[in-house]
Amino acid sequence: MASDSQDNPLQAAFSSIDVTASTGSPDAGDTAADVNTLLAGLMRRMIAEQENSNTLLKELIGQMQAQQRGRTDELVKWKKANPELANRCRVAAETLSDVQNEFLMGLTAEVQDSEDALRDSDFMLQEFVDRYGPRLAHLNGVLQVLSQLAANDS
Repeated sequence: MASDSQDNPLQAAFSSIDVTASTGSPDAGDTAADVNTLLAGLMRRMIAEQENSNTLLKELIGQMQAQQRGRTDELVKWKKANPELANRCRVAAETLSDVQNEFLMGLTAEVQDSEDALRDSDFMLQEFVDRYGPRLAHLNGVLQVLSQLAANDS
């Protein structure tokens, strides 16, 4: 046990507490200096670990950027290899965007018309979500795919 406190000075500082009454022993200044030294060491370790975390985060961001660049490059190559299909995806995305707007107009009108019922009845709210939720989610997914595959206007 004595070797443990020698191996880890922080454990020694926080594991032994003197509960005896003292009248300013000559060792009090040394103990305060030891605690200050230990706290300074702890702060240095914390700073070193924070710097390590920052380095790891920078590496992670670099990897994510490389993956995104790779996906973008693949998409550009696909668009160049399939210009007609990319153009058709753009037209389809524009058409479905209009359809989505009309769908959202109907959805918002339904909400306004049945506001009280939706607030008061869990059954009505669930019916509303069941009716509009899946279509809206799937339409959004299809629009995202088509928009990404669409040809650039430039």
